[in-house]
Amino acid sequence: MPETQFNALLFGMTGCLVDHGARTLPIALQHAQLSQRPRDLTCPKLQDSLLASADERAEALPGVQELLHDLHQRGLPYAALHDLPTEVAQQLAIALPQPITLSGIGKSRPWPAPDSIWQSLALLEVERLEGCVLIASDPHLLLAGLNAGLWCIGLATCGPLCGLALADWQALNSSEREKLRALATLELYRLGAHSVIDHPGELPACLLDLAARRGKGEKP
Repeated sequence: MPETQFNALLFGMTGCLVDHGARTLPIALQHAQLSQRPRDLTCPKLQDSLLASADERAEALPGVQELLHDLHQRGLPYAALHDLPTEVAQQLAIALPQPITLSGIGKSRPWPAPDSIWQSLALLEVERLEGCVLIASDPHLLLAGLNAGLWCIGLATCGPLCGLALADWQALNSSEREKLRALATLELYRLGAHSVIDHPGELPACLLDLAARRGKGEKP
């Protein structure tokens, strides 16, 4: 992975670092018998469902432990972004190596507004947008990254566009996986992602490609 080409990496929490398929909130909503994503996630019934869902899905995606350890060793700033209550995000993060910076929306406008992206970079004490990258599977978060002026890498197979837990994804035959992968990849490129990969384990090669594109003068 290039050491000097990038200033910071921002990751989506669910469907990127943990919770393959980004199922924490959808499953919690089902358990709480709510039909749509609420603006306020503080009701006690939903909070209990969110914590239970997070406890079940606090498992790092394959390759994430090694990836974050490498970033920490290199001293490259990184953070995990989420739109969940703080205690739920902390529950999800128990599977990740420490230290890791968690950055929520707080009082910012929800994604795809760019506010929380900039706040996350400020939290990491990053001085400029140039060379900052967002890696995520959530379309709303990717749009927020694009609106903020970051390089954006979409994840096709591990996020809400496929929406499957890791075991369910692995249980599909190759034809079924390829169909879902192709549809998700196309959707992420339509959103404006600068690159699309299947999962975080492919990130080092993708960053090398982005570094080469930056070297040729391309900008996000």
